[in-house]
Amino acid sequence: MKESGILISFEGPDGAGKTSVLRRIMQRLTPILGDRLLFTREPGGTNNKTAESIRELVLNSSSDDMDDRTEVLLFAAARRQHVVQTILPALEDGKIVITDRYVDSSVAYQGGGREIGMDTVIDINKFAIEGTLPDYTIYFNVRPEIGIQRIKNTRMNEVNRLDEETLAFHQRVSESYLIIANDNPERFKIINADNDIDDVVEETWQVIQTILQTKL
Repeated sequence: MKESGILISFEGPDGAGKTSVLRRIMQRLTPILGDRLLFTREPGGTNNKTAESIRELVLNSSSDDMDDRTEVLLFAAARRQHVVQTILPALEDGKIVITDRYVDSSVAYQGGGREIGMDTVIDINKFAIEGTLPDYTIYFNVRPEIGIQRIKNTRMNEVNRLDEETLAFHQRVSESYLIIANDNPERFKIINADNDIDDVVEETWQVIQTILQTKL
């Protein structure tokens, strides 16, 4: 269970610019929060050898024979290790934890994108996270066709196995994210990621400031 810290997740379909925005937000937050701030990401995590090993396996393009349900279980296993080794200790220490992706990614990508079923993936991940949900989720909403074009234009050598999926897959992911957001309106803060990155950064910064003013 979470203690005194704050857990904020950044979520979005591929090509939403989420990680680029987060990098710029961290540059602003670090001088303000100092060692109270912890950045991490999924799959994997901060100084987490086990979860990082799973990350390499599950995202590698050479793992093209991986069964969809195996993929769900591997993401959940990496998440479990991330929670117990990185997230919970930081929250118990009163830190502001920002994670680039968390449980909603599995629900959207494997539950919706892979068509395994959102409820099925939620049930699997309940075992992994034991109630450790984000206090806030900042969701970068981008049209799938824009996201895919951005991947083609900018990622070059960083394309992973999920990036290579079809437009229909990415449409299902986007639709699933919006269902999750609609079901959790108090937790989700939606950013229009179709906009220019400078505008997206500023909108995100305003949301982050409001969260911190409310919770600190």
